[in-house]
Amino acid sequence: MKIIQYCQHVLGMGHFFRSIEIAKGLDQEEVLFVAGGERPDQPLPPNVKYLQLPGLCMNEEFGGLMPTDKDRELEDVKEERRATLLKIFAKEKPEVFLIELFPFGRKAFRFELLPVLDAIRAGEFGDIKVICSLRDILVERDDSGKHEERCIKYLNKYFDLLLIHSDPKIAALNETFKAIDKIKIPYEYTGFAARKPDADVRAGIRKELGVTEKEKLLIASAGGGKVGGTLMESVLQSFIELEATDSRLLMLTGPFLDDDKYDSLLKTAAGHQNITIKRFAADFTNLLTAGDAMVSMAGYNTCMDILTSGIPAAVQPFSFNHEQRMRAERLSAFIPLEVLPDKPDMKSTIDSLLKRRRTKNDHTINLEGAHNSSKFIRELRLS
Repeated sequence: MKIIQYCQHVLGMGHFFRSIEIAKGLDQEEVLFVAGGERPDQPLPPNVKYLQLPGLCMNEEFGGLMPTDKDRELEDVKEERRATLLKIFAKEKPEVFLIELFPFGRKAFRFELLPVLDAIRAGEFGDIKVICSLRDILVERDDSGKHEERCIKYLNKYFDLLLIHSDPKIAALNETFKAIDKIKIPYEYTGFAARKPDADVRAGIRKELGVTEKEKLLIASAGGGKVGGTLMESVLQSFIELEATDSRLLMLTGPFLDDDKYDSLLKTAAGHQNITIKRFAADFTNLLTAGDAMVSMAGYNTCMDILTSGIPAAVQPFSFNHEQRMRAERLSAFIPLEVLPDKPDMKSTIDSLLKRRRTKNDHTINLEGAHNSSKFIRELRLS
């Protein structure tokens, strides 16, 4: 079975990594992964072929689309993307079109998605099943229900199945989407799409990092990096002030952190032999098994990594909307996860984390979202 999987991340990397995990679950299928954001330096599953559209992104205030190539005009990029996407479908004629988030989000990308969906509905590319791949919690809208009405219209008109990557005991769709009763197509909860660490990698990774068994390793992560700079500055300064000579700090700023902020962090850390700063780690999930504590943003994938690794963690949710805080607070009822305020006592937080021990993964939260998604997709195609 050939699947075109569309993913457009505009700020962080969470949408990208969740989509890749789902593609990994489709290991018996041919997946053409069509992406329109900056590509992280991440290995892809062997069944996945990556197709890059001309890049578009947003700033941290969600102030509108802009090309990742600053020398290009927005309308030129949009026209090229629209034509390219149609050409991909005409050439490949997939059996499934798996769209991440739309129509629950990514309204700004209707310019390229609606022409493809109209062509599929008209039968121009053969018999294609269209599936929405949706995360657990939607961002709040203050538009008198107009967004939900538009979403329902597109969902019922173009789509055959909705996959919700959540465990409903943590977050059910009706909590953040009030018009759920108007959905006429089938929908399924898949469980969270969580990356799983490899077994028995702790000792090897710690040796590679030069961390002794007597030392504590604190990992700080800013996700994609566009909105995590302030948190990283706070962690770095607090760790230095603690003078924890028996601990090490590994900071991952995210590939999209501004160069000036990244250079400033490096300058602050200069001379401290127990501090390492990098932009990104492709083996992040395994890395958490080698760590002893973590401070991070609270995106979907990071929270899943905390669940699968059991690392003692404190997270600071993105304050622009309620999504990250809602998820983190729900999860904190099942695991000892500390949810930080906007201005935490970071020194005290780090000191407390480094004294904690790793928890057992006995939380009963469904983390089989990738496997279950592949099962539902195959069942739909065979029906």
